[in-house]
Amino acid sequence: MIERADINSLLSQMRTIRQEMQQGVAPVQAPELNQVSGISKADSSGFADLLKSAVDKVNEHQSEASRLRTAYEKGDPSVDLPQVMIQAQKASVSFQAMTQVRNRLVTAYEDVMKMPI
Repeated sequence: MIERADINSLLSQMRTIRQEMQQGVAPVQAPELNQVSGISKADSSGFADLLKSAVDKVNEHQSEASRLRTAYEKGDPSVDLPQVMIQAQKASVSFQAMTQVRNRLVTAYEDVMKMPI
């Protein structure tokens, strides 16, 4: 019976969020399109910014892992092995995720290029 209460609570929260979203919907304006590509400026800059921030975040994780590894190797008493290993795993996971995103983007690009005009 506990599982049923949890499901009802979750459904209630979902309905509340849906109602809030429906009430707060603003009118959508047509974006300005680029004459050459037909892509809106807002969409292209938003995606580019999102992708750049993701790559920067991966780079930060890798830099921090490298810094901690070097500090541990030099014998810094403020850095312990679990801390180094956790940061190394964060860097690894974030890099693997970014690689998967890149692979999906390449696949999507190839699919679009194979489409007939």
